[in-house]
Amino acid sequence: MLKMDVVVIGAGAAGLMCASEAGKRGRKVLVLDSANKAGKKILMSGGGRCNFTNYSVDAENYISQNPHFCKSALSQFTQWDFLALIDQYKIPFHERNHGQLFCDDSAKDILNMLLTECQKADVTIQLNTNIQNIKQLADETFQLKTAKQIIQCQSIVVATGGLSIPKMGATAFGYQIAEQFNINILPVSAGLVPFTLQTNDKEKYSALSGIAVPCVVSNSRQSFKENILFTHRGLSGPAILQMSSYWRPGEAVTINLLPDLDVTTILQEKRSKNINLQVKTILSEWLPKRLIEALIKPQLLTISLQNISNKQIEKIARTIEQWQIKPNATEGYRTAEVTLGGIDCTEISSKTMQSQKVSGLYFVGEVLDVTGWLGGYNFQWAWSSGWCAGQHV
Repeated sequence: MLKMDVVVIGAGAAGLMCASEAGKRGRKVLVLDSANKAGKKILMSGGGRCNFTNYSVDAENYISQNPHFCKSALSQFTQWDFLALIDQYKIPFHERNHGQLFCDDSAKDILNMLLTECQKADVTIQLNTNIQNIKQLADETFQLKTAKQIIQCQSIVVATGGLSIPKMGATAFGYQIAEQFNINILPVSAGLVPFTLQTNDKEKYSALSGIAVPCVVSNSRQSFKENILFTHRGLSGPAILQMSSYWRPGEAVTINLLPDLDVTTILQEKRSKNINLQVKTILSEWLPKRLIEALIKPQLLTISLQNISNKQIEKIARTIEQWQIKPNATEGYRTAEVTLGGIDCTEISSKTMQSQKVSGLYFVGEVLDVTGWLGGYNFQWAWSSGWCAGQHV
């Protein structure tokens, strides 16, 4: 029988943050993970550079059925607190669009920092370990059984992540633990994920694979101004990934391919200047020719500006500024960056991350029904929620 104060299940961003903080308080902490390596998703994130936080973090950047839940943790451990830690370790980083912060060198810098923090706090990390069962004993302590040992502890922290990217070892284990202790789980789905297209649209647009265009993508609830990317399977790029978290099956999205221009005004002005060019030639100043040809009927494209009517101009403008497309589905968990839904936050303390029903049982990170936008927000949620639990376990 191994006796510990705290067992953290999951050696990812939230789990390692929680473990190091609990260890700093003198708690005897064990981290268990079924993977052969700690922090696998940290290493692959941001193209290997890890978009570890954002200069601007707000509750508005998160999706949850309990929208106020994330506020407490985000204010207890902010992006500035994490940046102070980065500074301590002299990790070089840079800012990209929209306040997104990335490592200059490698995501390994972030993982090594977390592992060093754990080492300094005497945290034990045990990999390649599957938990066979968990039970709460009469004295409210917990007993965990693995193939090799039985562990007894006062607190368990579930930091198992969601279902996204199963090849990185994602499983439903965190939800199963919640289920065992009668904690409500909200429906889960893939978020920050590319769209696949209906068969007809796929045939029409797959030849555009590789084209990226700055756009505004919107539905009735949300709107994002970023690039979209045409792929062999459908649509991707930051604006599409962001919109996927707000999309419902069967719904169309509206894409403005020239959000900073007024197509009607441009075409009318050029017509009034007696510019005798084809519509296709004018539009190709702003959009790739292949994209224009895929969207607009040939008879409209080849018409000379001198012969075009206002009605035809409006039709062209509508096609470009209000292109409506109904995705077939998303690519699912295989390529999703996050999981929407999860442990119902109304059952968890927003200050400590402890279950309201089960004393000593904590949930942190992506397993909870808190999903950030693209741009470092999910990592910040991992740091903030992990830090908060680490002060109380």
